[in-house]
Amino acid sequence: MTCATPLDRARTLVDRLDLGELPADGGVFPPGRNENYAGTTSSGRRVFVKCLSGGRPGAVRRFGRLRAFEQTFAARGRAAGLATPTCLGWDDETFVVAYEWLEGARSGHDLAAADDFDDELAHAAGRMIGTLHALPPERTPAPDTDPPRLPPLALFESLPPDYFAEASGACLEGWRLLQPDTLLADALRALRAEETRAPKTPAHCDLRLDQFLHVDGGLHLCDWEEFRLADPARDVGGFAGEWLYRAVLDVPSADLGLDSGPAGAVPRHLSHDEVVARGVRELERLRTRTAAFWDGYRATAAGAGPALAVRAAGFAGWHLIDRMFAAAEARPRLTAVDRAAAGIGRSAVLHPGKFAPVLGLGA
Repeated sequence: MTCATPLDRARTLVDRLDLGELPADGGVFPPGRNENYAGTTSSGRRVFVKCLSGGRPGAVRRFGRLRAFEQTFAARGRAAGLATPTCLGWDDETFVVAYEWLEGARSGHDLAAADDFDDELAHAAGRMIGTLHALPPERTPAPDTDPPRLPPLALFESLPPDYFAEASGACLEGWRLLQPDTLLADALRALRAEETRAPKTPAHCDLRLDQFLHVDGGLHLCDWEEFRLADPARDVGGFAGEWLYRAVLDVPSADLGLDSGPAGAVPRHLSHDEVVARGVRELERLRTRTAAFWDGYRATAAGAGPALAVRAAGFAGWHLIDRMFAAAEARPRLTAVDRAAAGIGRSAVLHPGKFAPVLGLGA
């Protein structure tokens, strides 16, 4: 039976694993799409317990992929150079899993926001992902070769009634912008077709900066709910897309003090073209992160050639569009930055060969 609260679920699993007792109060509930609890037990063990949420079919699939990853490494030895939080155990009935809590770790997202995710860390991240992709596919105990569901090509035709009813105004505006774009839809279909023909490797398939944790001078990679055999370009494109998105985010949607009004200086909102131009300049500053990642990746992964780089640039473009929709979920309207993200992402999807070197995925 599923426990009522994250704390109840955590206690049930921690007790079964004989890790000590969780305190009656205290601990933290880290945010995320799942229900999480982190704290220190009576025996001094620091535990992070993840309770997978969502509909049962989706939770079953995500839990199965996560468990497959842990079984791969627990049963056959962890690969040197691929640090992950130590898994302490799981419960197959309630979809709960416990890890060693890396207390004090900073996520890659927080590091990037503080401009602390430097080229050295990016190079280390590339070596980690290259190590993952270099693992023999047979090391995966239950290979899942179904491709990730994104990009959702069916939504370019029509929106399901339940999605339409629950979507924000900004999301609906985004689909009104994209659905008539047959060039983008055709390019995404072509990318998915190339993906099916590409060699498959063990892959994370949900790679974002917040999946990296930095603690005690080293990086750890977490959140393996989309782990499967897949096109390695998805992970490379996810990392490149994160920095592409940051380049757009770092451009403010308004400049202070450029226009004057009765009360003095007031914000002047940037036009779409101004946002795009500034985004391009910011990308030039941040592309060294992806270039360092690509150098680290090629040092540990086989087959990291131009074809993979081009597919990765296409996936980076889609990543930018996907992040636009994630941000739009809480907004009534798209912002100039949202539209710029979609526009730059579209260009990368349509012209991945030109974008690969711009992103830092050159020879």
